[in-house]
Amino acid sequence: MNGAENLLNTLVEAGVEVCFANPGTSEMQLVSAIGNSTGMRAVLCLFEGVVSGAADGYGRMADKPALTLLHLSSGFANSMANQHNAKRAHVPLLNMVGDHATYHLQYDAPLTADVRAHCELASAWVGVSASADQLAETGAQAVQAALQGNGQIASFIAPANHTWETASLPTEARSAPRPEKVSDQAIEAAATALRSGTATALYLGGRALRAQALQQAGQIAKASGAHLLCETFPARLQRGAGRVRVTRTPYFAEQALESLQDFRQIIMVGSKPPVSFFAYPGKPSWLLPESCATTTLASVDEDLLDALTRLAEKLGASAAADTVPAPGDIPAPTGLLTPLAIGQSLSRWMPAETIVADEANTCALSIFGSTEQAAPHDWLTLTGGAIGIGLPLALGASIACPQRKVVALQADGSAMYTLQALWSMVREQADVTVVIMNNRSYAILNIELARVGAGQPTAKTLSMLSLAKPAINWVALAQGMGMSASRADSAAEFDAQFAAAINLKGPVLIEAMVVQQMPG
Repeated sequence: MNGAENLLNTLVEAGVEVCFANPGTSEMQLVSAIGNSTGMRAVLCLFEGVVSGAADGYGRMADKPALTLLHLSSGFANSMANQHNAKRAHVPLLNMVGDHATYHLQYDAPLTADVRAHCELASAWVGVSASADQLAETGAQAVQAALQGNGQIASFIAPANHTWETASLPTEARSAPRPEKVSDQAIEAAATALRSGTATALYLGGRALRAQALQQAGQIAKASGAHLLCETFPARLQRGAGRVRVTRTPYFAEQALESLQDFRQIIMVGSKPPVSFFAYPGKPSWLLPESCATTTLASVDEDLLDALTRLAEKLGASAAADTVPAPGDIPAPTGLLTPLAIGQSLSRWMPAETIVADEANTCALSIFGSTEQAAPHDWLTLTGGAIGIGLPLALGASIACPQRKVVALQADGSAMYTLQALWSMVREQADVTVVIMNNRSYAILNIELARVGAGQPTAKTLSMLSLAKPAINWVALAQGMGMSASRADSAAEFDAQFAAAINLKGPVLIEAMVVQQMPG
């Protein structure tokens, strides 16, 4: 067999099942090997930012890496924004990046660049094969690296000639490492802090926000009086009726400072201390009170469920955790189509185990709060802060969990970054209901313009934040890519359209002409 075939066999043996691909000429042998593989699903994406965002969504839900196929340094560069988000989300992700044949590099062809340097900007591990025989070994090492801790980005570079040359040495897949357990000293330090009687919060991130870990955290909170907080943009939060409530740190620094001002101890569990997303004139970047001490129970790459379980045992926390009550009858929303009305409809119609990919931005503030009592669901957010992740994230989550409904809550401006994901959803018949929040504005930037004190805006200034001229027709865009689509102008229309979409299997888009509620 050739190097590409040997590599694909090795990756499949290692448990890699899906490849999100945007290949070029130097990857044709890899494309052929994927095409001949019975164990690797190929998902074509029309832009590399969709490739990386979809691999992120897959990794968040599958807890194992998807493979990406990217073309040279320029292809990797196009994927970088969502590579950044995946890095911040600490997901397992495996990049397979093609390069020119080794003997061709000397001619400095137009697409020649330093592929390794590009990969190193986002990756925790980078490998380059040295021969066709070594290509599969490099891929096996990359899979193992992607599964380090609770997940990270690993990239390996496949020179074109290594894919077509004969590979005589078969390569075995490597066993996946397990996250390390925290020390007894870390458990004791956290227990001592919780017994002190001081106003304390557990600050949760990573896999501490899964349902089992939250149950343990809830028992700890009940036994000690501690509060449960989490990061502003968690990678995956399991929430809803019957699950343990955790409070998200507000995005706006002023609100975050107010919410944290009474705590004197913060115990980090898979997280870092909260800081402001951006610097603002005259406002602090560090969001904890000066008198607040910090203790780390576990880092994001350690075994967070084990750490919380052992801490609960140390405290003798045996009482059941308090959970979110199931709602009574939720009335149908009426009147204007506000984010609150959208959240009400989600709570009415989302089935249990729905996956919500949230890039609704300003609209998300009300929607998130109003869906707390919805049926149990997973909430994926804009971890990393680079916009353009929502649609690809939903695509990848649906590929990882085809039996579950996915709802993509998507701001109109950031949707334009990766709208190509709609085409891939249709091609794959992904069970995704896309809700476009169309306020014809970069609404969050209108808010930030005032908050940073950039002066009185002129008409020219405001025009750079407006999406009204020309108005984007999302129904037409979706239909042009083969997706069923409709537009809702009122709360009642949206409620009916969302209920219908939820009851369908496959991709649907609703353009919600939302009446924006600007936060103070």
